[in-house]
Amino acid sequence: MMSGMRIAIVTDAWKPQVNGVVQTLSKTRDELVKLGHEVRLLTPEGRRSVPCPSYPEIRLSVFPGRSIQRELDRFVPDSIHIATEGPLGLAARRYCRRNKVPFTTSYHTQFPEYVRARVPIPIGWTARLLRWFHGGAVRTMVPTDKIRIKLEGRGHDNIVVWSRGVDTELFNPGNAHAYDLRKPVWICLGRVAVEKNIQAFLDLDLPGSKVIIGDGPDRSRLEARYPDCLFTGYRFGAELARYLAGGDVFVFPSKTDTFGLVMLEAMACGLPVAAFPVEGPIDVVRNGETGVLNDDLAAACRAALTLDGAHCRAFAESRSWSRATLEFESYLVDRTRATAVAQPASNAVR
Repeated sequence: MMSGMRIAIVTDAWKPQVNGVVQTLSKTRDELVKLGHEVRLLTPEGRRSVPCPSYPEIRLSVFPGRSIQRELDRFVPDSIHIATEGPLGLAARRYCRRNKVPFTTSYHTQFPEYVRARVPIPIGWTARLLRWFHGGAVRTMVPTDKIRIKLEGRGHDNIVVWSRGVDTELFNPGNAHAYDLRKPVWICLGRVAVEKNIQAFLDLDLPGSKVIIGDGPDRSRLEARYPDCLFTGYRFGAELARYLAGGDVFVFPSKTDTFGLVMLEAMACGLPVAAFPVEGPIDVVRNGETGVLNDDLAAACRAALTLDGAHCRAFAESRSWSRATLEFESYLVDRTRATAVAQPASNAVR
């Protein structure tokens, strides 16, 4: 891919949301700029929006079609990437289809499973909607090979793997937070919401103390139900890294994530991971080396406690954002040349 492109990235997920999608797009934007590209992020910021039902932290843009058209016409991007399937993503998709502009998409969230966790809508219904949405793209980028296989099984075409990275200078084992808690300290980091399955972690019979870093719609309910667990709320930057590094094992109870960027961040801090053997952890964790995968999450936790954190750190150091962004760049479509660099979808984190 030639340097000096104008790249538009359209995303419904953006700050002040705190999640892996926002983190991934922020880091990717920064790395693309370093490569010499001009990047424009089209986000809900500055647009008329309403809070998402049951999840007010997420803002949904209201009738953004005209503003998206105006901004894309003004910017004249060489490449358009649609990162999410919300109102902004739909508006950008309509713009591209109407103007016969090739575009790429990415699949960050197992949306059918997320919806099913909240309302009784069959997974097949939302899966068909996603197949339609991504079906218009030249290619759809997914974070792991397991997700590629899953989507291909649902009828998706042109799926490629765009892996993730971690900032190992920020996330490191040094300067760890000194928790005034009984050891060992089990850490869980993420959005405190039903789809993250945090209650499964809180229900585990484990020695020591449990710490939940993050916030979300279920925090008040879970904090009242589990008064012996420490809920820290959001932590950011160096403080987040210290809070992670102060733990002994990172517990990842989610069964719906496509990747789980926080697992790489925990490994960079020297923490082995305990998780279920599902999409995301299967591709990120080296079972028995950087973590333990087991349907019995408590057993996974106890086994992970015996692992060497140095192996986790070494693995994280091999996963840079610059490497991940080169993958992303290679999959973009340059509309001025009507070309795209096709790469085999076999570069997932293993």
